[in-house]
This record gives sequence, structure tokens and C-alpha cells, in this order.
Amino acid sequence: MNATLTILGAGSALPTWQNTPACQILNLGDKSFMIDCGEGAQLTMRQMGVKVSRLYSIFISHLHGDHCFGLIGLISTFDMMNRTQPLHIYAHGDLEKTLRPLLDYHCQNLRYELVFHTINPRHREVVFSDRTVTVESIPLKHTVPACGFLFYEHHRDSEPRKRYAYVSDTMYTEKIIEQIQGVDVLFHEATFTDEWESRCQATMHSTARQAGRIARLAEAGRLIIGHYSSRENDHNVFLREALEEFPATELAVERQSYAF
Repeated sequence: MNATLTILGAGSALPTWQNTPACQILNLGDKSFMIDCGEGAQLTMRQMGVKVSRLYSIFISHLHGDHCFGLIGLISTFDMMNRTQPLHIYAHGDLEKTLRPLLDYHCQNLRYELVFHTINPRHREVVFSDRTVTVESIPLKHTVPACGFLFYEHHRDSEPRKRYAYVSDTMYTEKIIEQIQGVDVLFHEATFTDEWESRCQATMHSTARQAGRIARLAEAGRLIIGHYSSRENDHNVFLREALEEFPATELAVERQSYAF
């Protein structure tokens, strides 16, 4: 199958003129999966002409606002677009608790079914699986319960199987390496440059260099870094530092797609 990753948001908590908060869409074969849904996600989707008819599921890594504040608007817009197919959301159980009052007030009588699936970010587990794609959670180390996601295909024939790992907000941890070993593409947060490495312990984030080290140790095919701090306007600084650890590194650029 062909696989394409589209970056809708590559920034961190504070939106800038360059970046909006985290959101991306992964296309695997005939399926589309949204990963995180920061503020502004649906606007970028509309600007890019992203088709939502195949968007079946949304996976939320954790409940910091820059990863989920775009959900209520997206849910409402889908209703106005006369969506009829169910929308499945995979996240920590508190997401439904916090969204439910807003849904009851702003999104009464949805034309489609909204299905919440509770996941435990602290444990590695299969959170979704059908006849062609499986998704596992990747436990991470952050200030709130957080996980990444490993997407992989499974076929009955000998066709190469695509594997994509999304490593969201986390401090440097080599515990994830075994799970993501040999992935075709790794997205790893790179919130800080070396200059701000001391902030990683306090905020439980990673530097671009640390992201590169994880990709090298995991023997990933490609590394895409993002979740840039608003402190740094020149994203090439992130790239240069990651490249010193892992030569096959690319910047996450909003409104850009990466085929693999």
C-alpha cells in the first residue's frame, strides 16, 4: 500500500505566524487517520482541500490543549457537512468527560455517531485493529499521561508493510526503541534546541538532537521532527542539530505531505 503523512500543525503550545498546534493525517491504503487535533486543524484541512470522507478515526496522544482543542470545532463542522459515517476517537478517558458538556450544548442531535474509545497511555497495547491496519500505543514520559502511536499494516501476501511511529510530547526515553525498531518513518517531537536543553527536564520534552538519537538507535528509515518551540523562528536550527545524530532527518512543514 502507499502511505502518506500530511502535516496540518507542527508547532507546540503557543501558535505562531509559522505554526499551529499539533495535528497530522496519516493515509494508509484506503484509510485516513488523524493524529492529535490542535486548534486550527480544520482550517488547514479546508485550505489544503483534504478529503475527510475517508477519515475514520482520531487518535489523541494526551490532553494538553495544543493536542485536542481543535476537536469540538471539527466535530461540529463534520455535522454541518452532513457526515453520516461514525467517527471514532481514541484517547484518555478524561477527554470524553471534558468534551461531553460542550457536545451536549453545541452539538446536539449529531447526524453521525461519535464513538469514544478509552485508552490507557501508560501501557503498551493494541488500541485499534482491522483486517489491514493495527495501531499500538507507545507509552511516553510527559507531565500528564501521554502516548505515541505505532501504525502498521498486515497483509496476507508478501507486499512490503508500512510502519509509522508518532512520538508526541515526551522527554528523552530509550524505552520506546524496541517498539519502534526499524519503522519506515518516525515522527518525534523536537520542542527545543540544544540551547534550551535544561528546559527538557522541567517540561518533559525533547531536543532535536535527542530525537535524532532515538531515530539512530531505533534504526528508523526516516525521521521527521516537529512540535517546535515558539522561542525559535529558524527551524533549520532544529534540523542541523538532529542531522548530526541522524542524517535522514526532515523538518515537519505545515501543509506538506510526505510519501513513503
